[in-house]
Amino acid sequence: MNEVKSPKKPLIYYYGIVLLVLMVFNFLAMPWLAQRQIQAVDYNTFLTMLEDGDVGQIQLQEQENRLLFTNKEQTAVYKTALVGDPDLVERALDAGASLSGEEIQQSDPLLSFLLTWVLPIVIFVAIGQYMAKRIMKNAGGPNAMTFGKSSAKVYVKSSEGIKFSDVAGEDEAKDNLKEIVEYLHDPKKYQEIGASMPKGILLVGPPGTGKTMLAKAVAGEANVPFFSMSGSEFVEMFVGMGASKVRDLFRQAKEKAPCIVFIDEIDAIGKKRDGQLGGNDEREQTLNQLLTEMDGFEGNTGVIILAATNRPESLDPALTRPGRFDRRVPVELPDLKGREEILKVHAKKIRVDENVDFNKVARMASGASGAELANIVNEAALRAVRDGRRSASQADLEESIEVVIAGYQKKNAILTDEEKWTVAYHEIGHALVAAMQNHSAPVQKITIIPRTSGALGYTMQVEEGNHYLMSQAELENKIATLTGGRAAEELVFHSASTGASNDIEQATKLARAMIARYGMSKDFDMVALETVSNQYLGGDTSLACSAETAAAIDRQVISLVKEQHAKALQILQDNQEKLHELSKYLYEKETITGEEFMAILNR
Repeated sequence: MNEVKSPKKPLIYYYGIVLLVLMVFNFLAMPWLAQRQIQAVDYNTFLTMLEDGDVGQIQLQEQENRLLFTNKEQTAVYKTALVGDPDLVERALDAGASLSGEEIQQSDPLLSFLLTWVLPIVIFVAIGQYMAKRIMKNAGGPNAMTFGKSSAKVYVKSSEGIKFSDVAGEDEAKDNLKEIVEYLHDPKKYQEIGASMPKGILLVGPPGTGKTMLAKAVAGEANVPFFSMSGSEFVEMFVGMGASKVRDLFRQAKEKAPCIVFIDEIDAIGKKRDGQLGGNDEREQTLNQLLTEMDGFEGNTGVIILAATNRPESLDPALTRPGRFDRRVPVELPDLKGREEILKVHAKKIRVDENVDFNKVARMASGASGAELANIVNEAALRAVRDGRRSASQADLEESIEVVIAGYQKKNAILTDEEKWTVAYHEIGHALVAAMQNHSAPVQKITIIPRTSGALGYTMQVEEGNHYLMSQAELENKIATLTGGRAAEELVFHSASTGASNDIEQATKLARAMIARYGMSKDFDMVALETVSNQYLGGDTSLACSAETAAAIDRQVISLVKEQHAKALQILQDNQEKLHELSKYLYEKETITGEEFMAILNR
C-alpha cells in the first residue's frame, strides 16, 4: 500500500514560523531574562550604598511599590521595597545619583548581544540551509553538487526487457530502428561501404502509438548503454542549469560510446526560438546547448540520439535539419493488420477463448491507437472477471470496444417511453440511410442503451478492410448518414430533439473540410482556405482567407449539409415501412446486430 504523503508547505509558511518565534522570544523571553538579572536587597542596604556614593541611577515604581537602582558603574541592578521617605530625592541628588523615568533593565552586555543578534542570525541560516536541501531534493540531487548534473536513467540489455517482438503494428518504424541496433553491433559492415548512421532519429506520431515503447525495444535489443531522459527534466528553475544537464548527459554518453540517448517529449525544450522579449531564456539556452552538442559529435563516436514528440511542427528548424536529426520515423495509427497483431500481442497477457476472431475485433476498433487497443484487451479481461468467467470471450472484446468508444452502460438511466421511441427511430434513421447508399460502411450494431459518455444510443459501422482515401461521393454519403437520425425524427414525430447535437457537429466539420481543405468546391477549386495545426493532437483548424471568402464558405457548408439532409429525408420517405418495422424491433430488443438489421431490411 502506497504511503500517503502530506502536501508540501510553501516557503512563507516556514519563515512565518521563524518570525513568530523571534517575536515571542523578544517580547516574553528577553524581559524575563532581564528580570532574572535584578538582585533583591533590603532598604537599609540601599541607604548604605547611597551614603557611600555607590548608587548610579534610581527609578521609583510607585504602582509596584518598589525601587530600582544601579551601582555606580551601572553593571548591576538592585530592587528594594519603596518606603515613605520624604528626603529620599534630596539625599539621592546629594549622593550624586540620578533619578530615571525609563525602566531599568540592565543585563549582561555579552548575553544581550548573543540573544539579540547572534541567535536570530543562526536561526535564519538554519532555515536557509534546510530550504536549500529541500530544493536539492526536489531537483533530484542529494546536495548542492548535483546542480547541473544529468538525471538520465541508464539501461543495458536485459533478458526481461521489451523486445521488437513485443511491438506490433509498426513494421516500418521497427525496420528503421533495427538498422540502428545492427549498426551498433557491427559497424564495420557499414563502414566498409562508407555509410554512416544518422546522428539523430525523431519518432513522431499521435499519443499512444508506441513511440516510447519502440525506444524501450531498442534498449532491450541493443547490447549498449541506453540513456533515457524526458525533455521536461532539462528545464530548471535557474537559468543555465538545463544547459549544464545537457553537457553532462552528452559527456557521459561519449564516455560510454557506443550508446543510445533517448529524449522523450523533446518539444519541451526544442520549440522554435521566436526571439520575443520575455521568452524562456532557460529553455532557449538548453536548446542551444543541445544543438551544439549534436553538432560536436565526430563521425566515429557511435552515439545515436532518439527523440519522440507528437508536435513536430513546433520544433526549431535548426534541430530537425539533416546533420542533427537526419531521419524522421512516423509512428502512425496502426492499420487493420497492425491492429490485429497488436491485439494478439496484448491477448497473450490474458486468458482468451480459442474461437476469438481478432480480425473482426480489429475492424470494429478502426482508428484506435496501440494504447487504446491494450486498454480494450484489459477491459475485456476485467469484464470476464466481473461475470465470474476464467477467460475473455469474443463478446467481452466487442463490449470493451464500446466501453472505450462510448463508455459503460448506464444501468440506472431509465428513458420514458416517448424518449425510447425517439432514440429508436433516430438510430434506425442513421442505419437505414447508410444501408440504402453505396460506398457506406456496413452496419455492425445498433443499440438504444444509454452510455456514460452521454449517448442515449449509437449505430456502429465497420469498414470491411483498410480505407486510406475517401471520394467526394463517400464524404457526401457520410454527411447524409449523420443527418439520417434527425431526418427520421422529423419524418415520424414532425419535430426535432437535442439528440442530434453530435451528428450536427460532425456533419458541419466534415462539410467545411470538403470545401476549405479538400478542394471539393466548384467556386474555390483547388485552393486551401483552411490550415491544420497540431496534426497529432486533435488537428486544430484555422481559416486563412478574407472575411468575404469565409462568409462564402459558410454559405456553401450550409448548402451542402441541407442538400444531404434532404437526401436522407427522401431515403427514409421511400422506405417508411422498413423504418417503422426496424424501429419497433429495436424498441423491443434494445440492441440488435448488423445481421439482424439486414435480415429485416432484405426480407
